[in-house]
Amino acid sequence: MKKYIQAYMNEINNFINNELSSADAERIYEVLEEFEIKISYFQHERLIHLIVTVLFAVLEIMAISVCLISPQLAAVVFSIMFLVLLVPYVMHYYFLENSVQEMYKMRDKIVTSLQSKK
Repeated sequence: MKKYIQAYMNEINNFINNELSSADAERIYEVLEEFEIKISYFQHERLIHLIVTVLFAVLEIMAISVCLISPQLAAVVFSIMFLVLLVPYVMHYYFLENSVQEMYKMRDKIVTSLQSKK
């Protein structure tokens, strides 16, 4: 997913930097319509990853609590497993969040350009 988002953002950046100023309103509308659909997909992906990240954070807190209450090897192992999964989820969610926010800014540039063409 990370490569897909980066490739798509590069594609839109190329459009903004190279074609936006010379494109007619119809072409801009086409790009904007597709872009808004993709943004909604990426927002959905972000929401799903937020839910999964919060779930693993809750599981990690529960595992740490069990370790503190009755330190057993199984609880420690679960705590380490959840932590190992939680860190990449947080990193990926961070990437998704920043990418979607950057897409909002890119969309605003396209809309501003479209409004100036009217």
